[in-house]
Amino acid sequence: MNKLDYYRAVLLGFVIGTSFLTVFHLVYFTSDIKNTQPEKPKTNAEVVDTYRGCDIIRWTDHQLAQYKYFMDCSKR
Repeated sequence: MNKLDYYRAVLLGFVIGTSFLTVFHLVYFTSDIKNTQPEKPKTNAEVVDTYRGCDIIRWTDHQLAQYKYFMDCSKR
C-alpha cells in the first residue's frame, strides 16, 4: 500500500463521516421543528379553590420559592 492509497482511504473516510453527520443533523433538527406543539403561555397565577363564590388564586414569581394567595370576587 503506497501513500496515495492511504490518503485516498483517509479522504474517503472523512467524506463519508462528514456526510453522515450532516444528514444526521439535518434530519434531527428539521424533525424537531415539525413536531413541536405550541406551548401554553406560562402564567404566574392559577385558581386553586373557591370560597363563597370567590376564586382563591395562588400567585408566584417563579424566581422566588414562595406562593401568595388572594381572593378574586369580581364575578359577583
